[in-house]
Amino acid sequence: MPAAHPTVVVVGASLAGLLAAAAAARAGHPVTVLERDALTGPPGPRRGVAQGAQPHVLLHRGLAEATTLLPGLGEDLLAAGAVRVDTGRLPWFGPAGWQPTDVPSYAVLSLTRPLLEHVVRERVLALPGVGLRGGCRVRGLERAGGRWRVLVEDGPDEEADLVVDASGRGSRLPTWLAALGLAVEEPETVDAGLGYASRLYRARDGHPLTNGAVVQSTTDSPRGGLALPVEDGGLLVLACGYGEHRPDRDVDLVAYLGGLREPALGELTAGLEPVGEVAVHRQTGNRRHQHGRRRDWPDGLLAVGDALCAFNPVYGQGITVAAIQARLLGEALRRRRGGSTRRLQRRLRAAADLPWAVATGEDRRYLDGTTPSPAARLVGAWTTEVGNLAVAGDRRALVALGRLYHLMGSPLELAHPALLLAAARRRRGPAQPSAPRPPELEALLTAAHG
Repeated sequence: MPAAHPTVVVVGASLAGLLAAAAAARAGHPVTVLERDALTGPPGPRRGVAQGAQPHVLLHRGLAEATTLLPGLGEDLLAAGAVRVDTGRLPWFGPAGWQPTDVPSYAVLSLTRPLLEHVVRERVLALPGVGLRGGCRVRGLERAGGRWRVLVEDGPDEEADLVVDASGRGSRLPTWLAALGLAVEEPETVDAGLGYASRLYRARDGHPLTNGAVVQSTTDSPRGGLALPVEDGGLLVLACGYGEHRPDRDVDLVAYLGGLREPALGELTAGLEPVGEVAVHRQTGNRRHQHGRRRDWPDGLLAVGDALCAFNPVYGQGITVAAIQARLLGEALRRRRGGSTRRLQRRLRAAADLPWAVATGEDRRYLDGTTPSPAARLVGAWTTEVGNLAVAGDRRALVALGRLYHLMGSPLELAHPALLLAAARRRRGPAQPSAPRPPELEALLTAAHG
């Protein structure tokens, strides 16, 4: 890239694209964001975000990273209606039963995806040097005298020193690279066939609901669900299932959730008033492109977010990884004095290493005909054991799992000697009775039924 502040074009006003634009702008670069959808009017679902009607949370790491780019973002989201949820107090029914809710953990902000995008977009567009072209479909890339020309279907093309592809799962970057005569490697994919069905609910008496609940699926019971509070007192309820258990648009959510191995979500939903229709989403496979690995990776071109590595959304990692990548991009732009972007692209890809391992490791358990490696079986068995310790009330296990879930810690924390000792003691001791429903769940059920 040139030594002077390069002009940046970001393809896609996804959260990954907006955060990348914020990073470039804060590093002093003029930025133009090109978005296929027309972004006008109040917050609402849009065609370019297929999972826009599904529950979204900002993990602790994601909010922290985004706030370094947009100071005060958390306060803005809360002011817009986001609900703060202490994940240590969130009723969670895992493979071994209900986890204790007496150990506080990281807080998440829960809100609908359209509102999250709206608040972030308003903040980014207020930064100096950031412009947005909505209703703008990109059809390809060309080299233009050492720079890039971004080809636009309806309207003038854009020239840039740096192009950042943040166009999501539907990215056309592999096609554009092939058209430039560059070899494109096949992406790595792990698709367990998970499907969702979601619907917004509210309490019939109008009382706002400020907590939710999770019933986790297992390989023996491949159905699950969750409910999370969102703005305006709503509760966004999701049912999920793998393979033939995937719910469709005609699903009776109350019956589906009531048939889970723990029927609490069905009982909860039965007492609420539905708002709107059921929304279905099935594009949940993990897919990781190999961008930047080849030596002929072109200078001045980067991919971020789902355009680089898309995760099964059930793990809630995508926005956090995009925020980490945006921070890395900003740091690189502030210190660069020319040179190739290949090394930076590899760093952006490496930012997804841990969440990729977590998501694909879990999803491979649901794939028929696959035989996990001995190492994978060992990791899976030990993770299950740590989960059993957490259900039994082991504080270290709860903290370690929380840190890993929020991408704040290392998997090595799960191998702490104290956990090994606790596991040995648990195996020698008497069987623990199943934990009762946590009081936070009982309070939520009471509030839902008035």
